[in-house]
Amino acid sequence: MSINVGDRIPDSVLTRMSDQGPQPVATADYFAGRKVVLFSVPGAFTPTCTAQHLPGFVARTAEFSGKGIDAIACMAVNDVFVMHAWGNSANADGIDMLADGNGEFAAAMGLTMDASAFGMGKRSQRFALVADDGVITQLQVEAPGEFRVSSAESVLNLL
Repeated sequence: MSINVGDRIPDSVLTRMSDQGPQPVATADYFAGRKVVLFSVPGAFTPTCTAQHLPGFVARTAEFSGKGIDAIACMAVNDVFVMHAWGNSANADGIDMLADGNGEFAAAMGLTMDASAFGMGKRSQRFALVADDGVITQLQVEAPGEFRVSSAESVLNLL
């Protein structure tokens, strides 16, 4: 069952690269007391994710901040090293690149997909959400193969 508007972000642990190496990020702490946009992609360095999804948020970080967003996070079922390299390659300085290495967060959200036909295994669906103090206020989940409702422009229009 998929998570819905009004639900609390599930307790899970993601990973983010720091100057000291990989660091755990408890979702309860990450989302607490602030307004966060989280968008999820099927995979780092994949075509749509790299050419459109991540760059849209990178280009609009100031616009999100101007609308009261405290943090923007990009999440994928990839390891922390891949997420860090992808963020560096995209100059995603204003985006928190969060790794869901085993797909546990995506599963807790009820937003997984099976990309085994493409050699990618279980992944997160493409989605974007807005959470205020850990409670989802907006949720946009893409239909398979689509990239519309989870774009930076679409999320900005919801704010």
